Amino acid sequence: MTDKASSPTPVTSRRILSIWCRALAIDRWQLAEGVDPAPFALVDETAHGLRVTAPNAAAREQGARPGMRLTDARALCPQLAVAPADPAGDLAFLERLALWAQRWGPWSALDPPDGLLVDVTGVAHLYGGEPALLADAAARLAACGLSVRLALAPTAGSAWALSHYGPEQAIHHPGDSLDALPVAALRLDPAVQLVLRRLGLKRVGELAGVARDALARRFRTIRAPAANPLVRLDQLLGRVPEPLLPVLAAPPPMVQRRLLEPIRHRSLLDRVVEDLAADLVRVLEGAGKGARRLELVLWKVDGDMLQRRLELAQASREAAHIVRLFAARLDDLDAGFGIELARLTAPWCEPLALSQQQLEAAAEAHGTSLAAFIDRLSVRLGPAAVRRPEPFASHWPERAQRWIGPLDPDRPRQEELAFHARPLKLLDRPEPIAVIHASPDGLPRRFRWRGTLHEVLRAEGPERIAPEWWRERGGARLRDYYRVEDGEGRRYWIYRHGHAGDGRGGVPEWFLQGLHA
Repeated sequence: MTDKASSPTPVTSRRILSIWCRALAIDRWQLAEGVDPAPFALVDETAHGLRVTAPNAAAREQGARPGMRLTDARALCPQLAVAPADPAGDLAFLERLALWAQRWGPWSALDPPDGLLVDVTGVAHLYGGEPALLADAAARLAACGLSVRLALAPTAGSAWALSHYGPEQAIHHPGDSLDALPVAALRLDPAVQLVLRRLGLKRVGELAGVARDALARRFRTIRAPAANPLVRLDQLLGRVPEPLLPVLAAPPPMVQRRLLEPIRHRSLLDRVVEDLAADLVRVLEGAGKGARRLELVLWKVDGDMLQRRLELAQASREAAHIVRLFAARLDDLDAGFGIELARLTAPWCEPLALSQQQLEAAAEAHGTSLAAFIDRLSVRLGPAAVRRPEPFASHWPERAQRWIGPLDPDRPRQEELAFHARPLKLLDRPEPIAVIHASPDGLPRRFRWRGTLHEVLRAEGPERIAPEWWRERGGARLRDYYRVEDGEGRRYWIYRHGHAGDGRGGVPEWFLQGLHA
């Protein structure tokens, strides 16, 4: 328990805001991928096979529930699409959300796997009262795409209980009764809840009186709060304190210079940037990190602020390289009446181990590193001008690669799809062609592309590629790919989109998608 959490404020006068994100995993997926009205669920691998962890609204309407086996869920909802769950990513998102939620109080704590606790003691009057504070929190969280339930109460236990088993937005004051809440609102382990149900204790109010003495004897050797209903009951009512661990933001490495006299000339500003880069490098070395993103902020005498941002291809703490990159971004700088404060920050850092330095100052003799070269190109051409393709597991050729940063690590893949021969060049977009072929599904004999008629001397195929059912709608059509060679020896990659009478459209269409070497 920290100093903030252990303040001398009486327990009953504190106000704790509980935020329960009812569908954190699926909400986070929809924020990244977009809202899809089709049935969808996140699944996780268990000892007994795949199980559903988070279904969306369409899947819940058709019977899919968290904890259900995927085979049972698909029996209720055959068109259910799935994707692997990411508990680590959900926890990281919850940590960022906890820092963002500190707009309503001085500190916040995690309530994993899908909840937050925010201390809002003495803050409600800034919003016009506790109902207005809850309304503001609900509106902001809904704007973020999160479905939440909120509760304000004197203790963390009562706030959690009301957010999970009370109305959508609940406000609880000292002295209000919580006897009608189920015993599940005490945050007990499932095994303990089962024991209480067998004893006939279903409500919080039933744990007092005679039942409390019997429970005290039964759980007298258990100290863990989640396994002792009486400890949880005392925490719920504020009889004993409950320690909470606040989430604190780690400040990014930052250095600054307050200038005795405002500077206006470029030569003096370059000198200040060199000093800031040298200071930042020392801070990064002490932390064992390298900068991936750098922000230079300059405050002018008239109160205006100038900002320049750099993003490096690889973590670096080389002062000369940083100065060289910023030099190209300060050419259009207007210092006005002068600059009086300069600050250099590294908001994005990565671990970077110490390496042996050159014994002689002759690093240029070894050439420029790839990362430094990419950084120079990015500064000159723009941050999105330098990219590299990465293979992506997709049957459809236009989806078989993605563009990522030049030095970004490859994303882990379960397996590489065993593709057949692919052309050397794929067109940015398949172009329609007119084809004469043997009816109904024979080889192509002649096709016209860009106004030129090509006689097919040789043809190989078809290679059938089915639509990806987890991405496509039900009306997507099959593709049959052919490698063909014309009379001049040029080879093309063409495909027929659909089949006659497949019930998914009219007459099949033909497209040219690639050129072979």
